[in-house]
Amino acid sequence: MSGGVILAVESSCDETGVALIADGRRILASVVASQVALHAASGGIVPEVAARAHLRWIVPTLEAAWAESGVGWPDVSAVAVTAGPGLAGSLLVGINFAKALAYVRGRPLVGVNHLEGHLLAAWLADPADPDRPEPPLPALALIVSGGHTFLSLTRSPTDHTLLGGTVDDAAGEAFDKVGRMLGLSYPGGPAIAEAAGAAVRHDARFPRAWLGGTDDFSFSGLKTAARRMIAGARAEAGIPPDDQVTPLPPAIVAELAWGFQESVVDVLATKVIRAAEREGAASIVLGGGVAANRALRARVSGEAAARGIPCVIPAPDLCTDNGAMIGAAGARRLARGDRAGLDLDARPTWPLGTP
Repeated sequence: MSGGVILAVESSCDETGVALIADGRRILASVVASQVALHAASGGIVPEVAARAHLRWIVPTLEAAWAESGVGWPDVSAVAVTAGPGLAGSLLVGINFAKALAYVRGRPLVGVNHLEGHLLAAWLADPADPDRPEPPLPALALIVSGGHTFLSLTRSPTDHTLLGGTVDDAAGEAFDKVGRMLGLSYPGGPAIAEAAGAAVRHDARFPRAWLGGTDDFSFSGLKTAARRMIAGARAEAGIPPDDQVTPLPPAIVAELAWGFQESVVDVLATKVIRAAEREGAASIVLGGGVAANRALRARVSGEAAARGIPCVIPAPDLCTDNGAMIGAAGARRLARGDRAGLDLDARPTWPLGTP
């Protein structure tokens, strides 16, 4: 697509992201200030702490993006910002910052759905393969993160039909909680993936929730099963029930991590492939933080290739929260004529595909 440069701001949760995107596709700069270390002690995101950290880092992140991009305000056509869904306090930091920039510089303001951003990360040019085309449409998208897990049929970059979502916990949330049960570091997804890589026997079998062949997901029962299996493993290792300090042997942790990850990947991959075949999708797209998981990427891309369906999965750093994906979505919303006023407000809940 043609167009100028979009300055994009992302602050929906615990990552402060600012990017400059040219023509809705080329990443001139994408800078992210992570809060992972800040929230590691609590084992999860504390909303008030996250909002204060955004206030601290949003200006330095913008300055770093300017320095990396080599462009300036004369090149910028619009300011795009995540308006939701997400944590209200975190969203408001980014929204008010973007409003101020747009107002002072006289640029259009575009409010972006964070979930659409994750989906359209697949429309960004891959630095390792800059000539890779955009995903053929219609695309069957699986967006899977700490707060969201759903399937969408995307007919255009701004036209999405939700096919199914999680009825309880998101996959990323399940990874975090089970990682904590196993005594692994936060966030749980990367920690479980790393531990699973050391598994040898591959004999830990966790249940799968198929939900009667629907496009919905459920991971609450899997968490409960994990809790019971971990408790059983601790008992077998001779660790008393009231001892919450002694860790499981690393070899046992590895097998349990592998079994849990295998269960999540099996359900996600099976459902996205099945939906793509049923809907006659021309491509499959993955997005969201859990899409950085190597086992999931390999399983979905392998099954898609076996069926002759193109599969587009952004680089791992574009799967987690970042400003570049908001720039990709913002550019297409701008081209469609979408504009936000200075009354733009945070939308903590904002389903994909709704105005």
